[in-house]
Order: sequence, then C-alpha cells, then structure tokens
Amino acid sequence: MLSKTRGFFRERLEDIQDYLGGGKVFKGLIVLLVIYLIVAVVLGIYWSSEPDTYSVRDEAQQRAQAMNREMVTGFTTTSTLIHMAETLLDKPGGYITNDIMPPGLWMDNMPHWEYGVLIQLRDMSRALRQNISRSQSQSAEDPDLTIAEPQLHFDNGSWMLPSTESEYRRGIAALKRYLDRLSNPNGPQAQFYARADNLNSWLADLETRLGSLSRRLSESVGKQSVDENMEELPDQAKEDDIASVQTPWTEIDDVFYEARGTSWALLHIFKAIEVDFRDVLKDKNALVSVRQIIVELEGSQKAMWSPVILNGSGFGILANHSLTMASYLARANSAIIDLRELLSKG
Repeated sequence: MLSKTRGFFRERLEDIQDYLGGGKVFKGLIVLLVIYLIVAVVLGIYWSSEPDTYSVRDEAQQRAQAMNREMVTGFTTTSTLIHMAETLLDKPGGYITNDIMPPGLWMDNMPHWEYGVLIQLRDMSRALRQNISRSQSQSAEDPDLTIAEPQLHFDNGSWMLPSTESEYRRGIAALKRYLDRLSNPNGPQAQFYARADNLNSWLADLETRLGSLSRRLSESVGKQSVDENMEELPDQAKEDDIASVQTPWTEIDDVFYEARGTSWALLHIFKAIEVDFRDVLKDKNALVSVRQIIVELEGSQKAMWSPVILNGSGFGILANHSLTMASYLARANSAIIDLRELLSKG
C-alpha cells in the first residue's frame, strides 16, 4: 500500500515537471523561491533593528535652523513628537505593523515596539491639545492640534483605503503647522503653556500606563494575585480568592518590545520636557526627579545581546529580560510619583 502511494505521488510529480518543460522551469521556480526566502529573512533581521536614541536638543536646533526660527518654549517638545512620528514611518522597513507581505508579515517584535511608541505619541498629542496649548478650560482648542491628535489615533493596522501611514503623515503635517505658528517671528499664533498643572495632568495618565506595563512584564514568570473584585480583604485571603497569573509564553516577547518602544519614546519626551519646562521644574525643585527618570529610561534602552527574550525564573541560571525591564520602568514610575508630588506643591 505504501509503495503504491509513493508511486502515485512520484508519477504526479513527474507529470508536473513534464508540464513545466522537463523540470527546468520547475527547478527555476524552486531556486527563485529559495532566493526570495533568504532575502526576506535578511531583510527581516535588518528591519528588526530598533532606532537609536538621539539628542532632542540637537534635533530641535537643526529643525529651528532649517525653519529660520528661534527655539521658543515648546519648540523642543513639539519637534521631538514630530521626529518620533517620522522615525516610526521612515525607519528601516518603514511602518511594519500593517504589512501584508513578507518579511513584515512574519515579524512580531517590531510591530509591538511601534505600538509602544505610538501610545506615547497619542498621549502626548492629547495632552498638547487638551491642556498644554490652552490657557484655561474655556479656551479654544488649537486648530492644528485638533487635527493631529485624532490622526495619530487612526487604526494602526490599516493597509489601505486609507493606509495608516498616510493618516499619520497628515497628523505630522498638522504638528508642523502648529510648530510653525508657535515659533512665528512676527508673534506666536499658537500657545504652549509650560505650567506645572499641565505637566502634572499628563504625568497622571503616564503613571497608570507604566504601572500597568510593569505588572504585565512581572507576570512573565507567574505570580499569585488576589481577586481585585473582593469587597473586603480578610486577615488571611482564602485560597479561592488567590489565582496564579502568568503571561502566555508566546506573548512574553510582545510585552517586552512594547515596553522597549514605550521607554524609547518616553526617554526623548522627558529630555524635551527638561528643556521646555525647565523654569517650572527649577521653581519646584523637581529637576533631579526628571533626571532620575531619564537615567532609568536610558537603562531600559541598553543593547540586547540575546537573540531571544529569556524568561528565567527566580534565582535560576538564565536571565529574565522582562523582569529587568519591569525594574527599570518601576523605578521610573516611582520617580514620576515623586515628581507629581513636587509639582503639586505651591
């Protein structure tokens, strides 16, 4: 029976080869397929490289010179948002999350890195629109920021009609118009209020973001968690109220790279904040807290020497990259809490 089955498939293969010109075309197609797969793998490795960190001061100065403008308050922060958004779209391989062809289709880590950056772009653009560009709650919203913020909230996985890239570029163009009006040498036609309350409002949202992300990272090895829906906590929790929570092993690298993207974006945003909010930070004795946050975020961007995300547990032999990242983000979040307290004081 087995020999008959083999003979049947051998005959069919010979028929296909004869149909394709005696096997030459067939072999040619196989060679082309192998070459395509090799090229796709090499491109995938190259496209997986995370963008390097950069100096937000230098980038803002270069943009100001190109625009023939002065670096007014808010210029560095807005320029940083623009540059990060452009990096998201113009890095090697471009924007990968919505790719429908290899190698982008196969890639897993870079789309989650992009998502981490995107969330911070969305949060900061919302803070600009709702608070930082307005003197008070009854003030009119900036017309360009009302375009930029929703454009950056467009579906991050749309391939076409419209594509994610085209919608995000509309948001970038709106941010550039805002920056142009903000730095107008004949008098600013846009506002950037570098006040403690505006910064504190954004930090409140960021605190919950990092808290959630740190928890997801720490769940890589599993942990005991008390049911959050309990009405009251007895002296000793019942066994039924305690559950083991663990990130599925297929999602551990996803959470890690989302955290890498988040910390990459925040590192540059806080460096820009150190420039534009410098006066209020000095007045509140909060510069040290901002610099501590920057130090922790820089630590989270150290080079990855392992080709895979390791998930060692406890005090075992292998490293646990998720817990290392969680440690950096938790310390940064602790410094953010201290910063908020300082900004809230009179």
